[in-house]
Amino acid sequence: MNAEQSTAHPLTRKERTTAIVGVCSGNLVEWYDFFIYAYTSIYFASLFFPAGDQTSQLLATAGIFAVGFFMRPLGGWIFGYIADTRGRKISMIISVFMMCGGSLMIAVMPTYASIGVAAPVLLVIARLMQGLSVGAEYGTGATYISEVSSAGRRSFFGSFQYMTIIAGQLLALLTVAVLQMLLSEQDLKAWGWRVPFLIGALASIVVVYLRRTMRETATEQDMKRKESGSIRALMQHKRAVLLTFTITIGCSLYFYTFTAYMQKFLVVSVGLAAPTVSMIMAAALVIFMFCQPVFGLLADRIGVRRNMIIFGVLSTFLVIPLLTAIKNVHDPLSAFALVLCGLLIAAFYTPVTGVLKADLYPPTVRALGVGLPYALGNAMFGGTAEYVALSFRSMGREEVFYVYVAAIGAITLISAWLMPDMGKHGYLDGDGKVEENIGLRKRIARKLFSGQVSS
Repeated sequence: MNAEQSTAHPLTRKERTTAIVGVCSGNLVEWYDFFIYAYTSIYFASLFFPAGDQTSQLLATAGIFAVGFFMRPLGGWIFGYIADTRGRKISMIISVFMMCGGSLMIAVMPTYASIGVAAPVLLVIARLMQGLSVGAEYGTGATYISEVSSAGRRSFFGSFQYMTIIAGQLLALLTVAVLQMLLSEQDLKAWGWRVPFLIGALASIVVVYLRRTMRETATEQDMKRKESGSIRALMQHKRAVLLTFTITIGCSLYFYTFTAYMQKFLVVSVGLAAPTVSMIMAAALVIFMFCQPVFGLLADRIGVRRNMIIFGVLSTFLVIPLLTAIKNVHDPLSAFALVLCGLLIAAFYTPVTGVLKADLYPPTVRALGVGLPYALGNAMFGGTAEYVALSFRSMGREEVFYVYVAAIGAITLISAWLMPDMGKHGYLDGDGKVEENIGLRKRIARKLFSGQVSS
């Protein structure tokens, strides 16, 4: 089924642009709010976890960062159900309100010195709220973009989702960089780290207004179907669910290794100064962000499957030498070049995965199908990336983490190879025979190996 057929009326170019802006503005604010925690934790870790050395304090804050990810499956499930049965628009409006609440809570939260153990407990609660919100945002946002985009341009339009995810990270990073220039390290640790959370909470109010003007893409007929938003109905697409999960795990682990964790890696392992690292990451992320539409157009030309295979090959075989080289750099320019190389590898998957996953499911379970397995994979591997890396570092075996990233990348590579041609068999523009064609290459390979099919 074509996406435009799934809406009550075809969208005009102006309506499509308004819809993309509404999704992307919220996406930017949500991810800004979510990542500002990672970029400021180096300043407030000792305020909530005063005991221990810097590594143990960062481990504690990284653990809470991971906890936020583990709420994503619940968010993907709850808000996927809401999006499939009540509409994509209402789901995305509620998710922004939840992110606003979590950010405001952190902005005004007392420290350990004021309320003792209640401080880290409240920090966990705030991150749980934000994790629930982000779990809602990705699945519903990817679904909405896939349904308002046009055939032959879906990866290009889809690239704006990750472009604003990156923009959110970049805005968080630039906010920290500005504060580092304006405030002393003492002021940053005392109160300056709270400012970015307050900014994020206020920005959410603007996003709610923008999203109120968006067109709904789910039809009344689809929302009222008995199977809409149902886990039982989703399980009729088991291969698609498995493919969504296995593609997610390698992509998420790689992405968070070269974004959220890289900030700490360059400070703690490489030994660069925090302000220098902020500038390195900001410059690399700017280039990475503006590459998204270009790589999206490439995917529209060569196909999402080929883009995913390229990412799988490069991430599997190059991540170990890249991280090893970064660990041994001695100057900021070399660090920047290597980090940028790592991010450009990620650019082969970032514009396509949202639309790709939406293409695996019919409209009645699309938001749930995109959101839930993605959130599970993202929580298990993306959200724990920083914690796993720091754990290996604390054991003196940091290089084992490099192997771990490569191994999970190999799983995603295999999954990309097993993907069907989505242009022919996806639900958006193809015949919807996704389940019948996932794994077809595996069966052909077995026959070739056994001599049943002539080469």
